[in-house]
Amino acid sequence: MIEVTTRTPDAPVREYDGQSPFPHDQQDSTHHAGQEALTVAIVVAPFVALGVGVWLAWGNGITLTDLLLAVVLYVVTGLGVTVGFHRLLTHGSFTARPWLRVVLAVAGSMGFQGNLIGWVAVHRRHHAFTDRPGDPHSPYRYGAHLGGQLRGLAHAHLGWLFSGESVSAERYAPDLLHNDPAMLRVSRAFPALCAISLVLPFAAGWAISGTLYGGLTAFIWAGLVRIALLQHVTWSVNSLCHMFGERPYRTRRHDRSTDLWPLALLSFGESWHNGHHSQPTCARHGRGPHQIDPSAALIRLFERLGWATNVHWQSPDFLQHHRSVAGKHKLHGAAVSDPAAGN
Repeated sequence: MIEVTTRTPDAPVREYDGQSPFPHDQQDSTHHAGQEALTVAIVVAPFVALGVGVWLAWGNGITLTDLLLAVVLYVVTGLGVTVGFHRLLTHGSFTARPWLRVVLAVAGSMGFQGNLIGWVAVHRRHHAFTDRPGDPHSPYRYGAHLGGQLRGLAHAHLGWLFSGESVSAERYAPDLLHNDPAMLRVSRAFPALCAISLVLPFAAGWAISGTLYGGLTAFIWAGLVRIALLQHVTWSVNSLCHMFGERPYRTRRHDRSTDLWPLALLSFGESWHNGHHSQPTCARHGRGPHQIDPSAALIRLFERLGWATNVHWQSPDFLQHHRSVAGKHKLHGAAVSDPAAGN
């Protein structure tokens, strides 16, 4: 979905006031018909499948097999994205054994969110320019006024995928592009892994039910519909988690990331987005005592099993200090500046 390119470094970002639309000359657009067609197919097909699934289930309901397969594959591919793509490969929140890196990268690739190197490059650029010119999917791209935010919300959720902009893997993910042959192979295998992600539920549904119809319904619910749900939950972190929710922690200037609790479980803890942006390399995004973070729990399990080392956990004293300082500021539509916060 995101083209891996080797483009020259981005132009310097002009002084930004936090309210104006992003300058057009910061938008690096290169349209590729084939790439756009693939993006359309990956985005639209799962959504269409939802309608087909509802039609097939009308009067018959959804089978337990379809539901269980959908849940299992959602958890596996979702954690592949959150723990593998995001916390491990993008931010280096922990060090994983080589085989675990590959397993997480493969699982994330089966989530239909683009090849892993492209995904990592886009997300690192998002952190480098959060809600400023250069951010690939900021909801403030068209300005901070109501009309601009509504348009920006659509862009941040889905529109950025069709903008024609490319992100330089050479600049934002050189470690994976040049120094990690295993991750490069997984990235190149993205189309095959997507096919496997659809074949598995079909084969399992057919084998369990003993009928071709059972394979078809599993393909729709545990394949396409599961993919659609995971995609939109991930994209909601890009869009909703920069417009709605709480901002209890200090972040960089103009960074409007929020903590949005309703998405916490479905996103495996990714919607504690303000906590994440305040300390991007921390393995746990949910900082509060009641902020559920399944991804952090899995990393903790890996650590106890000896499969993960050098895990970046923040001490309770540090987190309390970080939060208490931020609490002195009332955030009225703008983030608190924190030069010490990471990218």
